[in-house]
Amino acid sequence: RMGNIMRGVSSTGKVNTDSSIKVSEDDMVVVLQDYPLPEISEPIYRMGEKLRLIAQEAYWWRVRSVQTQKENYIPNSHVAKVYHGWLFEGVERQKAEELLCLPGNRVGSFLVRESARERGLYSLSVKHRIVKHYRIFRLENSWYYISPRLTFQCLEDMINHYCDFADGLCCALTSPCLSGMTPPPAASPGAPPVVMRRNFDWKKIDRRQLVSTDSRSDNMVSYGVRNSIAAYLSFSGNQNSEQTRAESRKKKSKSVYALPENGLGNIDYEEDF
Repeated sequence: RMGNIMRGVSSTGKVNTDSSIKVSEDDMVVVLQDYPLPEISEPIYRMGEKLRLIAQEAYWWRVRSVQTQKENYIPNSHVAKVYHGWLFEGVERQKAEELLCLPGNRVGSFLVRESARERGLYSLSVKHRIVKHYRIFRLENSWYYISPRLTFQCLEDMINHYCDFADGLCCALTSPCLSGMTPPPAASPGAPPVVMRRNFDWKKIDRRQLVSTDSRSDNMVSYGVRNSIAAYLSFSGNQNSEQTRAESRKKKSKSVYALPENGLGNIDYEEDF
């Protein structure tokens, strides 16, 4: 029901014999307020913490913390489902501001939220000097836009575009809200350690060694690294990086349709949406 970008909800609508609805381990929720409240007892989960949704049991959901791996139950009123890392379900304007103002979110951090008043309508919230909110409109053909001069086939294409270009927003989008609070995946148990050369001086390296692709060469730079550097040097000598990036984005986001600039280019800031 979340537009033409939302994958199906895990629930089938049928009641299981064990009174719970099993969900995918990939389903993510974010804590909207400390639980339990600090005045009651020490919170098990803190606001902004990301949790894996294990099972839905009516009012109570079984979850596991991404950070601490603590597994417990939490009322569904204390959490919101998150899709694609940036689409927050059931988050109102004030709560979006609270989440974006948490430590770890930088300028350009953002989230897309569904209107609390009318389902199927969305807003984009972006952290800048203050948190700015933008209405996301939907055309009859199901394409989306913030500014009428630029429409997108789906919300994902819209986010991709505004990650590269501000195009009227307060700034370009940088990272989804709370993405910095998700710890990086742990290394495999058998993975070899990473060794860094502290006394490596690039100025003393012969350029011919860098661009050489002879795998039998007794070289202090590995074959893979030398091959990558050679490809980069060859590429960078003939291409303008900014132009290449723009062209790459155009190819990636083919579902962008720009309307002629005829005075319809104003962005509608959200008021009490």
